[in-house]
Amino acid sequence: MSDKRKSPRNRRGMQVVTLCISTTMVLILLGMVVFSVLSARNLSAHMKEHLTMTIILKDSVTVNEAHLMCRDLYHRPYSRNIDYISKEQAQREQVKELGSDPSEFLGFNPFPATLEVQLKSDYANRDSLKWIVKEVQKDDRVSDISYMEDLMDKVNRNLSRVSIVLLVLAVLLTFVSFSLISNTVRLSVYARRFVIHTMKLVGASWGFIRRPFLKQAIWIGVIAAILAIVVLGACVYGLFLTQPGIEEVVTWQVLVITAAAVLAFGIVITALCAWLAVNKFLKMTAGELYKI
Repeated sequence: MSDKRKSPRNRRGMQVVTLCISTTMVLILLGMVVFSVLSARNLSAHMKEHLTMTIILKDSVTVNEAHLMCRDLYHRPYSRNIDYISKEQAQREQVKELGSDPSEFLGFNPFPATLEVQLKSDYANRDSLKWIVKEVQKDDRVSDISYMEDLMDKVNRNLSRVSIVLLVLAVLLTFVSFSLISNTVRLSVYARRFVIHTMKLVGASWGFIRRPFLKQAIWIGVIAAILAIVVLGACVYGLFLTQPGIEEVVTWQVLVITAAAVLAFGIVITALCAWLAVNKFLKMTAGELYKI
């Protein structure tokens, strides 16, 4: 007799465990998409900021004048980092790469002094570079300016495509996850549909009937989100161990936002699905409950 009394409770416990596991799996997928979108944005900024614009200085420019120009450029809104490469340093680097010194048979150092300017990510595009180049070329100390325009355009184009694909995937996965969790929650509520109807018959308000279902759904969402965050955290830890330098793309802001998004998704989706499922059965009559 005691076994019969425990069986519905055990069945309900299994439903809760199943709902928690399925919600965790869905939240892991959602967390991976959020993590990928945020990391792709940081990767885009990281790659753009490592694209260099080379300012070639005239031979008459002294070292002090070059440093003054560096100071002026640092105050411009588009400059992120500037490296001054003197004629002697440029000669040493080229000799190291070529294996010979052109100055030995030319009689002079043919390499000019340059400023290597790394732009901020917002300015690493064709339109911004046009007015930046025009502005810099007005300086009498500048001989020429070179930058990899084709490479910059290709990087921007490819990163835009990746971002669009990730955003579309995030939207689709959100709808799919809502559908999966909704079906699982609905099955859990379905098993207690006659309890809902009985409470409605004795005069309980809809809010009173919904309250325990919503509390249970929220707790399941929180537990599932914590489990998903632990799994995602373990994956990210493995990424840090195997990919040196990944911290420039996967920042603490990315990790915090991803964890917060997973927790918010877990609570909101499970609570909303429970709300909709309970309301559906509250609106049904006794005859309709027997037919489904």
